[in-house]
Amino acid sequence: MTKRELKQFVGVNLLRIFIAVTAIFLIMFLYVIFSKGGKMVTWSFLTESPRKFMTEGGIFPAIVGTFWLTVISIGISLPLGVFTAIYMVSYGKPAWLVRSVRIAINTLAGVPSIIYGLFGLTVFVQLMKLDVSILSGSLTLAILALPVMINASEEALRSVPKDFREASLALGATERQTILRVLLPTALPNILTGTIISIGRVAGETAPILFTAATFYTRRLPTSIMDEVMVLPYQIYALMTEGAHAEKQVPIAYGTAVVLLLLVLFVSAIAIIIRYNMRKKRKW
Repeated sequence: MTKRELKQFVGVNLLRIFIAVTAIFLIMFLYVIFSKGGKMVTWSFLTESPRKFMTEGGIFPAIVGTFWLTVISIGISLPLGVFTAIYMVSYGKPAWLVRSVRIAINTLAGVPSIIYGLFGLTVFVQLMKLDVSILSGSLTLAILALPVMINASEEALRSVPKDFREASLALGATERQTILRVLLPTALPNILTGTIISIGRVAGETAPILFTAATFYTRRLPTSIMDEVMVLPYQIYALMTEGAHAEKQVPIAYGTAVVLLLLVLFVSAIAIIIRYNMRKKRKW
């Protein structure tokens, strides 16, 4: 075996080992979560309200709370992220402003989520008097998701071939028409990828909603965006740390984790199917 063949042999087998280790950890992760929580996931668990301070009943209010926080926060961060990316890609003047925005985005992306929670508590809950509510939590989560959304949208827009833009402008389209009818439709599948990542992160965050939106126990569903809500990730944290009725609460926590994981996977699968169909319709 030559030296070149030896290097290739070692490299290929190292890759196989890394893939096998990753697959083993993934299987172990799914096995632990589903073996401990899968038996808890029944129709009544999904559709009933909790009883006796989360020792009995279901998690329906937490599912509803997670849904509203995710939808509202993504509804805020998605247009902000896309519009910011459009400005950075299509206009980008003055250059110092674009550089400053990019530095700020990269800095925000590395900030621990608990800091977002403290920011939300100070600004939205206390300063703006929004109290602990869906609105406060959604605004906090929107800021947390914004760096991912901006970076994904910018990369998606930059991936559009320059020929498309130049051809549109050469045919007499304005800059605004080129953005709306050429750049955005072409970049949309990749923007959707950033949205998927943001949904997964927003739905699974605990620290940002700890001070801004979440409550441990309530039997009623929210009737407005000014209500505090039960949320799946916070419920898992609270059940695992409360400890007073561990023998009853720990299985519920694992069941809640299974539901949260399935919800995120379900949303991701739908988005992936939509993205695939959109890419399939491309002519290039």
